[in-house]
Amino acid sequence: MPEVVSWLGPWLVVTLVLSVGIFVQAAAGFAAGMLIIPTLLWLGYLIPEASMALLVATIPQNIAGVYALRESIRPKTILWPGIGRVAFFPLGIIALIAIEEAFPLVRIRQFVGAVVLAATIATVLYHPVPKAKLSPIWAWIAFPISGFLQGLVGMGGPAMVFWVSAHDWNTRQIRGFLFAMYLTSLAPAIVMLFAFFGDRLVTPALNAGASIPILLLVTSLGLKFGNWLGRNRLRGVTLGLLFLMGILGLASPWIRPG
Repeated sequence: MPEVVSWLGPWLVVTLVLSVGIFVQAAAGFAAGMLIIPTLLWLGYLIPEASMALLVATIPQNIAGVYALRESIRPKTILWPGIGRVAFFPLGIIALIAIEEAFPLVRIRQFVGAVVLAATIATVLYHPVPKAKLSPIWAWIAFPISGFLQGLVGMGGPAMVFWVSAHDWNTRQIRGFLFAMYLTSLAPAIVMLFAFFGDRLVTPALNAGASIPILLLVTSLGLKFGNWLGRNRLRGVTLGLLFLMGILGLASPWIRPG
């Protein structure tokens, strides 16, 4: 019984954090990583553990998204962006290892807070004029950055969202592309994280896996809530929350020293 109690505590914490992030992702269409990663860091987790929990938690959501939107997904648009994203993921992990060795957790929280704040401000300010076709150079920039940031801080979504937003695609094409990109990189990302960080990731992976039935329910509720409240209003609330998370991360040495 003590072993069960000791396991339930961390599992409940991880499940609660994942539920909030997945709920917002389902309702607003973005922000799961930018909410989940900083929150888990505040609870004492490190980036690799938080990233593993996030990746495992999003497996069913991405599979369901790709299946539901399969007719809107064009495989040719996925291949090279996917390769660029996965190729730069290990470089982000190598940089993460250097950061973990050089800085205490409080400084890592501050760094992640700066990333969240920068991504939030960019999301607010970035209003591209959608085009039928972009220069390939933008894909060569966006997807390596996405992969690098996914490995470094577990948040590679914003760069992809910015690239997709510059296309004149409909909502189903945009969501299908993003789901497909996340799904194609999930297995390589999980394998590489285990290769670099090993056994320390087993517990967060198992905790996240055990939370999947709850997360499926949360996803359904989030979709309904987003439809009820309206995505524009929910987007504003979410961006405000992300802005607050970024500020708290930057201020973490003074809010929570150590």
